[in-house]
Amino acid sequence: MTEFDGSAQSWSLVAFCAVVTVTLLLCVMTGPDRDDLAEFYTGYRTMSPLRNGLAIAGDYISAATVLTIGGVIALCGYDGVVLALSMTLSLMLLMFLLAEPLRNTGRFTLGDALSRRMPGRSVRITTCAVTLIALLPMMLVQLASTGQLLAYILGFTGSTMKTGCVVGVGALMIAYAAIGGMKGTALIQLLKMVMLLGSGAVVAVLVLRAFDWDPGALFTAAAEHSGAGQAYLRPGLQFAAGEHPRLDMISTQLTIVLGAACLPHVTMRMYTAGSARQVRRSMSWAVTAVAVFAVVITVVAVGATALVGREGLAAADPRGNTAYLLGSRAAFGAHLSRPETLLFTSVTTALFLTLLASVAGMILACANSLAHDVFATRSKPPGPQRETMLARVCALVVGVPAILLATLVQDRSLQPLATASFCVGASALAPALVYALFWRRCTRAGLLCTLIGGTLAVLVLMPGTSLVSGSPTAAFPGLDFHWFPFTTTGVASIPAGFLCGWVGTMLSGRSRKDRQRRLYDRVEPRILAGAALPRSRADAPPVTGGGG
Repeated sequence: MTEFDGSAQSWSLVAFCAVVTVTLLLCVMTGPDRDDLAEFYTGYRTMSPLRNGLAIAGDYISAATVLTIGGVIALCGYDGVVLALSMTLSLMLLMFLLAEPLRNTGRFTLGDALSRRMPGRSVRITTCAVTLIALLPMMLVQLASTGQLLAYILGFTGSTMKTGCVVGVGALMIAYAAIGGMKGTALIQLLKMVMLLGSGAVVAVLVLRAFDWDPGALFTAAAEHSGAGQAYLRPGLQFAAGEHPRLDMISTQLTIVLGAACLPHVTMRMYTAGSARQVRRSMSWAVTAVAVFAVVITVVAVGATALVGREGLAAADPRGNTAYLLGSRAAFGAHLSRPETLLFTSVTTALFLTLLASVAGMILACANSLAHDVFATRSKPPGPQRETMLARVCALVVGVPAILLATLVQDRSLQPLATASFCVGASALAPALVYALFWRRCTRAGLLCTLIGGTLAVLVLMPGTSLVSGSPTAAFPGLDFHWFPFTTTGVASIPAGFLCGWVGTMLSGRSRKDRQRRLYDRVEPRILAGAALPRSRADAPPVTGGGG
């Protein structure tokens, strides 16, 4: 493992402490002054499109995105670049298809959006359960990555220190979500995106300068040092060892495009926009930020291969997760002067802040869903102030088990967990949103079948993939019980999710389908245009603010 010099480690430690102090103060200063429900859940929808757009991009780009996609680009070239572009395509899908309907139908949570069409506590509770199943694996990835990142940058190797970092950062995440609410976590996401894009752009410029500003020379050098030759510049390298490489690549891209856009911690940002026009402008800023980041991470990761070589990257991490850091380090040269040390510190600090912000957003989404969709829908619902307090307690209820589980998985491959989150988003949440928002005949039974069937398909198929066993980089490299011939479950679980919803709807009685068609006709103006409805016609209170 390449070690960083003492100066870089010292500056990184100082920067990490400063970031923790500043972000905690920001949460305290911007958090709700009192236990106000709308302020805690949405920040009163007062954020500008730019701030909201950067917050959306911040929730969308997690630490797993930076480390994992950077590694795939560095080791597999073309396939990784396509994966980075799929991130942008996914957010564009959210922007053009789902953003306005979600804002028009949702109040605080994804359960609000689905129950607007299908009133009933069963829909809310099931949506909450799927939200937890989708986001918990990703939270474990972020928290476990904290110990690995700090150990790599600061130079310690003991498992006790790594566990301490996971516990400490996890406690901070709970505090961010419970104290700051939506506005506080949004401010952290904004700060994270500014630092991530700013430091990444500097590194990308330095990489291009090293190759005389010629991207062709950069990619040629990367191919020469990749160990794969020209195959590095052609599709299929990532899945070459699989039984069906082309279909496996399509499955992975489809899972990323559908799953990333529908994860609850991303969709919850749609409810913070004051109008349909604001949500469109917010999404425009978010897509722009993610597109810029896709270019930056491509240049930095390819630069890591060109400057460090595949052997150096694999020696640090067989999966290439340190490629972004090694590429940044190589761009500054073998020996860091003080200005370069400060610039490199900004890169490591941006990654650390990415870890902090990502987990805080996910904990907030889970806590909001538990409080609002489960506890607030009982026969005797709590008042607004009590519900806000419940949301804060739920942040603790979600965060503590996540911290404990993260300490158990930190020494294993985390890729199966991240993949499982995207698969649940693509196989359960994406079909549910499409059916609830756009299919007139969909019934409550169909919607529940989609949520449950898509989730179960992922949970059944995921343990059989090569990410879990049967390969040197699997979570259990010493075992081989994989039977599913694809890296992700999307090729089977996505059709299963849609099919379960269709079958559930078809098996519903004609009277139920006719009733759902009439209900959809009543709520369609709200879904598509944000038009106000009488209170008796919707399960959730009307959303304030004009539609598009």
